[in-house]
Amino acid sequence: MYLCPMRQLIYVLSIFLTSCAGMTGGKKPNPGEIPLQWVENLTGDFSFKDNWSYPEGVYRNEFGQLSCDGLCPPETDEMKDEYGKIHEDSLESFYQFIDTTHLYHSLKSEAQTDEWAGTDYMMAERISRDTIVCFTQNNAATHSSLNLMISRNTVLPTIVVTGISRDSGTKIYNCTGGEMVIDKKSWNEGILKATFDFEFHHSEKMYWRGNIYAVIETK
Repeated sequence: MYLCPMRQLIYVLSIFLTSCAGMTGGKKPNPGEIPLQWVENLTGDFSFKDNWSYPEGVYRNEFGQLSCDGLCPPETDEMKDEYGKIHEDSLESFYQFIDTTHLYHSLKSEAQTDEWAGTDYMMAERISRDTIVCFTQNNAATHSSLNLMISRNTVLPTIVVTGISRDSGTKIYNCTGGEMVIDKKSWNEGILKATFDFEFHHSEKMYWRGNIYAVIETK
């Protein structure tokens, strides 16, 4: 099951509200909350932010044309020949149906979790003055999302696994320890620049670690 960014955001918020339901006066910490570390100049390799990819399903075919695979709108079927080449007189129309935006990477990470084959994107959105929600974006091969609720001086990480079959359902794994370091200057400029290393409750070792460089969106 693939969740679009908006649906994933709604899902993250629902998890956060559920976890907060048992708090008394907003003073009782949630299980799994990790204290944040703030630094003035965070070091590390953030060169991945200059890399980009096309949206999922968009690729350059053997004829040097940008095409799509699997996720093509049905309107584009008649614009290709039997070998998959887009007719020259249909190119302009073809690109009105597919998104060829350059999507710059916002995450470099490694993980030991269920149904994870890698992801290059961390979405971040401010929901209040002191709180932002973040989640890694699922794709065709990855159905395990790292979700973060960053509020003042703590972060609440969870891993949400959305199985591809109806029977597998949704699994949520709570954080058992780790750390997150955030660059304060970038934060004040509306960018989440951070390193993280989290462990999660599971019968076997489960972790997610890496670097983030993501623009904090404000709706």
